[in-house]
Amino acid sequence: MGASPTPEGVSFRVWAPTATSVEVEVYGHPQECHPMQPLGDGTWIAFISGLKSGALYKYHLNGEDSYPDPYSRSQPEGVHGPSEVVDPEAYTWRDRGWKGLEAKGLVIYECHVGTFTGPGTFDSLIDQLDRLAGLGINAIELMPVAEFSGTRNWGYDGVYLFAPTRNYGGADALKRLVDAAHQKGLGIIMDVVYNHMGPEGNYISQFSPYYFNSRYKTPWGEAINYDGPESQWVRKLVSDNACYWVHEYHVDGLRLDATFAIYDSSSPYLLQELGHTLRNSVPPERSVILIAETSENDVRYLLPSDTGGYGFDAVWADDFHQSMRRYLAGDNEGYYRDYRGTLEEVARTINQGFLYEGELSPFGGRNRGTPAREQPAQGFQYCLQNHDQVGNRAFGDRLHHVIDLDRYRAASMVLLILPYTPLLFMGQEFVSSSPFQYFTDHSPDLGRLITEGRRREFAYYSAFNDINSLEKIPDPQAKETFLRSKLKLEEAAKSPGAEISALYRELLRLRRSDPALSKQDRRAMQARAIENDILAVHFHAEEGDRLMLANFGEEKSLSASDISLDSIGGLRILLDTNEPRFGGSGNLVAWHGDTFKLPAHCAVFLAV
Repeated sequence: MGASPTPEGVSFRVWAPTATSVEVEVYGHPQECHPMQPLGDGTWIAFISGLKSGALYKYHLNGEDSYPDPYSRSQPEGVHGPSEVVDPEAYTWRDRGWKGLEAKGLVIYECHVGTFTGPGTFDSLIDQLDRLAGLGINAIELMPVAEFSGTRNWGYDGVYLFAPTRNYGGADALKRLVDAAHQKGLGIIMDVVYNHMGPEGNYISQFSPYYFNSRYKTPWGEAINYDGPESQWVRKLVSDNACYWVHEYHVDGLRLDATFAIYDSSSPYLLQELGHTLRNSVPPERSVILIAETSENDVRYLLPSDTGGYGFDAVWADDFHQSMRRYLAGDNEGYYRDYRGTLEEVARTINQGFLYEGELSPFGGRNRGTPAREQPAQGFQYCLQNHDQVGNRAFGDRLHHVIDLDRYRAASMVLLILPYTPLLFMGQEFVSSSPFQYFTDHSPDLGRLITEGRRREFAYYSAFNDINSLEKIPDPQAKETFLRSKLKLEEAAKSPGAEISALYRELLRLRRSDPALSKQDRRAMQARAIENDILAVHFHAEEGDRLMLANFGEEKSLSASDISLDSIGGLRILLDTNEPRFGGSGNLVAWHGDTFKLPAHCAVFLAV
């Protein structure tokens, strides 16, 4: 589908089942219209001799208006402008021999291209690859890069699924980034949105009335038609898109946004079909990672497709973040009402993978979750920050903005020592001072609605119980909101960022090299809360047991039995977050006889 260049010219194909006529309108001096021929299946084709890569075009429908190609590979003038013919074979790749990522051992770094660097481009992100590889991550997850309206956006309002946005440098620049990442041993995971399309520049319904399904509603707009009339063409669109990122851009996996809002009552379910098609499209030695963003806690995502599952490698397991944030920062509104804010609850989440396994959710008003205790640890993606949990706060404040650095260091150890797949959100590794706020750049009329809607979201929160408080919430349309969200990368080399970065590097080194951690065996791990403020996690391995203690309260003296040991005499410190090299006070854990002293606001990893 779309525009496909050949040595002799360019072939075009578009699905427009209800059109009476379709022409390719080629932009030039003057513009030319070339008639397309119907194939009888709802698609139209044309071949234009002599046309080359770089040509601009739209499809002229029914002798009336012209629109960009739904399969456009490039929109150099934005969502309302013409599409550009792109030669998918023009780029010379240097990543021969790269086999992709494995689910086990993943450490993911979530990144918004536009705010990660000052220029906010794919090419400028390349300059940061050495630092990220040195940190110890092995995969960069790009927030959506499909073309969106205006110059700034989170990316979830994309409308041209195949066109890397011009705002970040476009198609060739994205290929350069992926290629460079592979040279550094880093994989790229692409965040894709298959549950809705953005509100501006969304001309897809002009080509077919069957792209959307009025039977369902999503929180963000019309539901995409995956089970209604002519849905096979819509399913083809997203299946083609998934394969496109892996084949034309060599990306290593996809993170699917809000899969709970992908509605499909047909069989096979869209997610099963998509995963099957994608994985069968690559050679056996090439792995592809699939991650689902959902709060459902549904084990079906992790089960193989031949047993009725969806065949995903991992799901976002938000219960860990929510229970930790509720405990550390005291958040108690919205979905945080589902959590009691105790370390006992955190420990139960760690042991189960999910906290909710079918219990009633007070916030949602229904039962949520299924048991998934038999699933491997890498199937659960844990975090302390991500774009949603930061950016969907009124002011975009990060966890380290609201708790002290001592407890933040301890929480970071908990995240990175656990066997689950950790996700870091850009900047958390150097305690970025920048918030991450919600920003858009829509047309004035739509932008006004976005601003009003954003403030209306928080009207039911106690902190925003009057109009003056609501008006303090940053305006998504203001350019300053976007600029505030840009990282100050120089902070990574200054205190306290340099010391926190050193802690992250050392924790990730331990995660790779320590035999009790590198196995990611959740069956050999047990978490429990000691009193109110101490979390203990035991790891068992043939090479030697390990113990992590995180104290989020005041200094505490413990006995061997308190920490489930026969004796504390043989303990050996492998890492203490209070070490001065990590910015700590130097007040380290110590033991004498049968008494174990655990300083306030610290975490320690011990060989038993």
